[in-house]
Amino acid sequence: MKLFVYSMREYDELAFFEKFCGEYGVEFGYTTQTPCLENVELAKGYDVVDIITTIMDKPMIDAFHAAGIRCISSRTIGYDHIDTEYAHTLGMGVTHVTYNPASVADYTIMLMLMGCRKAKHIMERAAIQDYTLKGKIGREFSDCTVGVIGTGRIGKTVIDHLGGFGCKMLAYDIYEQEAVREKAEYVSLDRLIRESDIITLHAPATDDNYHMIDTQAIQKMKDGVIIINCARGALIDTDALIEGIENGKVGFAGLDVVEHESGLYYFNRMGEPLGNPKLAILRSYSNVVVTPHTAFYTDEAVSNMAENSIIGAMKFISGEHSSFEVR
Repeated sequence: MKLFVYSMREYDELAFFEKFCGEYGVEFGYTTQTPCLENVELAKGYDVVDIITTIMDKPMIDAFHAAGIRCISSRTIGYDHIDTEYAHTLGMGVTHVTYNPASVADYTIMLMLMGCRKAKHIMERAAIQDYTLKGKIGREFSDCTVGVIGTGRIGKTVIDHLGGFGCKMLAYDIYEQEAVREKAEYVSLDRLIRESDIITLHAPATDDNYHMIDTQAIQKMKDGVIIINCARGALIDTDALIEGIENGKVGFAGLDVVEHESGLYYFNRMGEPLGNPKLAILRSYSNVVVTPHTAFYTDEAVSNMAENSIIGAMKFISGEHSSFEVR
């Protein structure tokens, strides 16, 4: 199999691709460039393109198909950036990856703790030598009820790791797991939204749950609710969130993902207009922490992403089904 890697980060990913392609006997080429219609030609002669979060719409898929590409391998868990249905009509495969869920789970809990203890506000005031206590009082994490929306690998790991903190935990998922019931109570989404002090999102982006956190949902929440999103930006209606922050309903938001982040995150945009004014508004609040989709970013996760993107592609090209294939 011949694999062409786009958006290669030479400072962390390249060594893993060299290692695993060598182990699996895969020939690979790469570019640091993001895939676009102007550089599709780079992948000619290869079987698979390996990408991250770049939008793969019909024109892009057509171009890669015309170049002889048989499979699009995304080294991400989510694959909502790829028009998978259209790719399948052309006989092209689409694969994604999994990685150690502890990376995102622990980052999620870090954001929860930052919200409970007003960490951003404290650090901002300390940076200008304001060491007073006024306005900086926090809340006890163990007294909070945490609502986990989505109990897949990451959501379940959040619940597992929260066990040592003594929090009451509520959970919601359309597919309930017995192992989760041992530590958390499955409830309706409405009850979770109404009763949780902290709400954390770990659901995929689908048409059904687009803007699941909207104005109506936020109005049902407890005053001062903490909202954490390390999943997908489209789960939250940004306008509704900003309104909730402005009127005091939302006490803290920890956002590792935002709407319309494609083409922004993972690029150096210093000195440039962001083209996303709502992101600028969110970053301006002392009770909002925004990070650039880095919850996953550990050495083990990067290794997993590189290896599993290779394995998933190999299995598709050889005619084998795998858990990495999007069907």
